[in-house]
Amino acid sequence: MRDTALQIIRQLQAAGHTAYLAGGCVRDLVRGVPPHDYDIATTATPEQIQALFPKTVPVGAQFGVVLVLAGGYSFEVATFRSDEAYLDGRRPSGVRYGSPEADAQRRDFTINGMFYDPIADRVLDWVGGEADLKRRLVRTIGDPRQRFTEDKLRLLRCVRFAANLGFAIEPQTFAAVHEMAGEISVVSVERIRDELIKLFTRTGAGRGLQLLEATGLLTVILPEVAALKGIAQPPEFHPEGDAFTHVKLMFDQMPPGDPILAFAVLLHDVGKPSTFTWTDRMRFNEHDKVGARMAEAILRRLRFSNEQIEQIVLCVAEHMRLQHVQEMRPAKLKRILARPTFPVELELHRLDCVASHGKLDNYQFLKTKAAELPLETVKPKPLLTGDDLLALGLKPGPLVGRILREVAERQLREQLQSREAALAFARRRAAELA
Repeated sequence: MRDTALQIIRQLQAAGHTAYLAGGCVRDLVRGVPPHDYDIATTATPEQIQALFPKTVPVGAQFGVVLVLAGGYSFEVATFRSDEAYLDGRRPSGVRYGSPEADAQRRDFTINGMFYDPIADRVLDWVGGEADLKRRLVRTIGDPRQRFTEDKLRLLRCVRFAANLGFAIEPQTFAAVHEMAGEISVVSVERIRDELIKLFTRTGAGRGLQLLEATGLLTVILPEVAALKGIAQPPEFHPEGDAFTHVKLMFDQMPPGDPILAFAVLLHDVGKPSTFTWTDRMRFNEHDKVGARMAEAILRRLRFSNEQIEQIVLCVAEHMRLQHVQEMRPAKLKRILARPTFPVELELHRLDCVASHGKLDNYQFLKTKAAELPLETVKPKPLLTGDDLLALGLKPGPLVGRILREVAERQLREQLQSREAALAFARRRAAELA
């Protein structure tokens, strides 16, 4: 990808244009970290960019942005510009093409405001980005309130960069985020969701949760999670403290990368505040079921896909069940092992344990069972289908589904091991239930 980006820059420079790498990829290169992608800034206009390269997509040509498709990758190539007034807290009303220096001044944070000329091998820094990288500091370029007023998503991006990079937030920048946290609500839920996914699936997710709470953003975006703060838990099971601390510690131990696991961690205990009771001790009866309903509402609000919602909600709904696996009947245990979400559920259980009492006996039991039982035992091919039951003379309806479930249960218990035995059982049950 980097070689292709350099080819694009060489081609722009050969045509008489200034062209540099820009933004986050420069920040990563200066840190010695391989960038996820490469953005390019140039004096070439969108029309000139499109004339130079055979495959382009004018994704934001009105803002001077064109995608160049080359080498199997896509590169955002943008004309150096200054922005007109921001009227909606999301995007500028227009742009003026300008110089690299002016372009740097319109960007969000100093660490994202540098350019790099890979041909001359030099960093161009008009905003103090290199110094703030050395200080491990997230600071806005210019007045923080002005930067955040221009694009309110920057409030959330500030927290994300600080958490994922392990940096501090410069005091005036932090104060502005705290003061303006309520204004994040003008941003589309899709943009907020995408930032949250990046925040919670990369390094530093636990600190990210803390920063969201400290800045006030969590109360606006995820009040159900903010409500975990101060919810006491039984010390014999949760010596770590309140429910919020528990989730934070789970994030600290979580391997990065999987949004299903990340949001299962985030939401697995959201039902605790509303189910808190004190009888013989602190209890949260059915907080898993309540939490699953709440999780579904939260994820739909954030516009997650139906598939993601289904998987995360199942993990939340079932997270308490794994503590009983050693007493389960074999068929019930096999159903758990056969679920597509089982690897995520198992990791969620491990994190739940290490962030509380530390006991991993159920986790090790499940790991052993998953290794011992072959897939054809855990998830065998069904002995019968609905068509088989209709061929026996049953009419379509609930009875067909009930008998199929009973056959599947007995198959998992190894009480039915052949199609002939399953058909005989189905005939008998159909007669009994008629």
